[in-house]
Amino acid sequence: MFSHIMVGTNDFDRAKAFYDSVLATLGVKPGMVNVAATGHKRAFWMHAGGMFGISEPINNEPATASNGSTIGFACDSLEQVKAFHDAAVAAGGTSIEDAPGPRTGAMGTLNLGYVRDLDGHKLCMLHRA
Repeated sequence: MFSHIMVGTNDFDRAKAFYDSVLATLGVKPGMVNVAATGHKRAFWMHAGGMFGISEPINNEPATASNGSTIGFACDSLEQVKAFHDAAVAAGGTSIEDAPGPRTGAMGTLNLGYVRDLDGHKLCMLHRA
């Protein structure tokens, strides 16, 4: 359904280091840096048919997080959910909601964790138990 997801950042180098660290817990190689025709830096991480990117906003306005939005990353296990969460916090992210772990509801049992990245984007780690 999606070709890619890209979020804006106000500190490209710091955001790239953050995502290199947390996405490595999923087996993702460091992001590939690209400079747009406008001169703005972007980085892309590719894994399992999906692509995630960060970019300096090309309109030169500050990057902002979208209220109500969540970017979900598929994990292979509860341990991977916890590893991603812990790597995000160690890299400067903020743990939010409940501690990583199983949640049971209408969709069955899901292993979930939530953090905000350095620019305030809400990230979810999800493993379907």
